[in-house]
Amino acid sequence: MRDFSGVKRVVFKVGTSTLTHESGLVNLRRMEKLIKVIADLKNAGKEIVLVSSGAISVGAGKLGLDTRPSDIPSKQAAAAVGQCELMYIYDKLFGEYYHNVAQVLLTRDVVEEPDRKRNVINTFSKLLDWGVIPVVNENDTVATEEIEFGGNFGDNDTLSAIVAEIVGADALVILSDIDGLYTKNPKEDPTATLITRVEKVDDEVFSLAGGSGSNRGTGGMITKLYAARITQQAGIDMYILNGKQPEVLYDFFDGKEIGTLFVGVKS
Repeated sequence: MRDFSGVKRVVFKVGTSTLTHESGLVNLRRMEKLIKVIADLKNAGKEIVLVSSGAISVGAGKLGLDTRPSDIPSKQAAAAVGQCELMYIYDKLFGEYYHNVAQVLLTRDVVEEPDRKRNVINTFSKLLDWGVIPVVNENDTVATEEIEFGGNFGDNDTLSAIVAEIVGADALVILSDIDGLYTKNPKEDPTATLITRVEKVDDEVFSLAGGSGSNRGTGGMITKLYAARITQQAGIDMYILNGKQPEVLYDFFDGKEIGTLFVGVKS
């Protein structure tokens, strides 16, 4: 059994495949379940930061585009539309449980420049003091280099690790479309087994990562391993869980060993 008695501040990262249908439109039933569970965890005393992907895909779906945009201007425009849609849903659904949300859009340069990073830290600190749930995404509308190269933050996986470090989180929980890190690709090899604990993200662990994720996102296991390397060095435990059934978070925080734990190196 895992012990979460000392875990108060948690960063959740939700991927595009968790938030949307294959059509790109929002998976409302799953989002409603996810937000209800997160709101309940907050009621239980957790401080929550939510890193949310999905803006480009949701925007493309709302605009009725047949496929996810491939050129930079279209991706930027779709992200602008999708970000509005996502924040409307988050605000509406969290509001039903009497929780306030705030939008925080970041780019790599903001967190790398000391004065601007301090401003970000101060904003997060005040929002959490006020009991607000920050909803974080990469600012795809202006950061063309992030879109073009698959995300300098890495499809928000790396961003979520950086955010976890910035806010001094006790844990980062990445909700994906897979149960965790496997010895082989479980979609291709039935002998693949789940790895429940990783002490060090080294070359051997990276060799287990396959290609990109779903056709609605740009991530995959490789970006999650980059995120795990950041959190390990920061002394923050990171977990990969399957987000298809959000209620699994109750079992998770009850201490059941589900998903993969990447152990943070404590100083």
